[in-house]
Amino acid sequence: MKFFDEAKIEVIAGDGGNGAVSFRREKFIPRGGPDGGDGGRGASIWAIADRNLNTLIDFRYTRLFRAERGENGRGSDCYGRSGADMELRMPVGTVIKDLDSGAVLADLDADGKRALIARGGNGGLGNLHFKSSTNRAPRQSTPGGEGERRELSLELRVLADVGLLGMPNAGKSTFIRAVSAARPKVADYPFTTLHPNLGVVRVDERRSFVVADIPGLIEGAAEGAGLGHRFLRHLQRTRLLLHLVDIAPPDPEADPAADARAIVEELRKYDPALFEKPRWLVVNKTDLLEPAEARKRIKRLQKAYGGDIPCFPISAISGEGCRALTFAIMDHLDSHQRDAAIEDEDEDADQQ
Repeated sequence: MKFFDEAKIEVIAGDGGNGAVSFRREKFIPRGGPDGGDGGRGASIWAIADRNLNTLIDFRYTRLFRAERGENGRGSDCYGRSGADMELRMPVGTVIKDLDSGAVLADLDADGKRALIARGGNGGLGNLHFKSSTNRAPRQSTPGGEGERRELSLELRVLADVGLLGMPNAGKSTFIRAVSAARPKVADYPFTTLHPNLGVVRVDERRSFVVADIPGLIEGAAEGAGLGHRFLRHLQRTRLLLHLVDIAPPDPEADPAADARAIVEELRKYDPALFEKPRWLVVNKTDLLEPAEARKRIKRLQKAYGGDIPCFPISAISGEGCRALTFAIMDHLDSHQRDAAIEDEDEDADQQ
């Protein structure tokens, strides 16, 4: 199945049914009075997060969703039937925006979360609502209200704890294969990942985290070069970024430090909040160098990279250093979760 992480759709909620104008006519009851019923409510359209879905392909080809209208009211105090609400199931992590206003209508960040994206129209009133002591035979009724009509943009942002950054062929897919059960394509020739991959890294029986691998970035990605800029949104929910750098590129004239700085600059241009996220430097392919040469290049890379950030030399193909890195990540995430819980408790105490 192809991976689609964005789509544009149009939703039209159902109109309300019209109210009826009717009078009771029975034998021996010459003036039965008004008995026109109300129209039914139009169907609304809801978006529901479903963890069994992982792509927006269902909305790639079906772009118009129209809910049913309410039935009109009838005589004998018969009210029209309301339309059955329509439910659109979307992957967890979908952000729904109104194309006209640009406002975010919903963020489906939890399984089963529901959001109203188009409200159905109210049913019209029948003439029985207009009777009074001075208007005993009302012939007024009201039409049903129109349902909301919206053009929406759907963006899928995968839910992951850790995101992988790096140039194409830095070894991100090999790393995710080494630490999880995910099996993205890897080969002995240069190519780039075309869609995000998720892997669950299980540290022990009770502790695990989710890592996301996105297509590699190149310089100028924030301006539209390459593929990676389209997928940077998938890193916005992560709590930690791992910047993988190839310490032994096949091109002898390539500069890993310059490539690393280019990636950091693309982050800053794309989203300052993403740039400020905790970021670790992961130096890959150390097995291709002699230990002394590897240490020399890593030291030079750290100095050029700038900032006091953790650095982990690994070899994703052999697994060397990967286990220590996953344990460090798990400890960082646990610490982050404890700090967030303490902040929530402090906020609750302040409110009380």
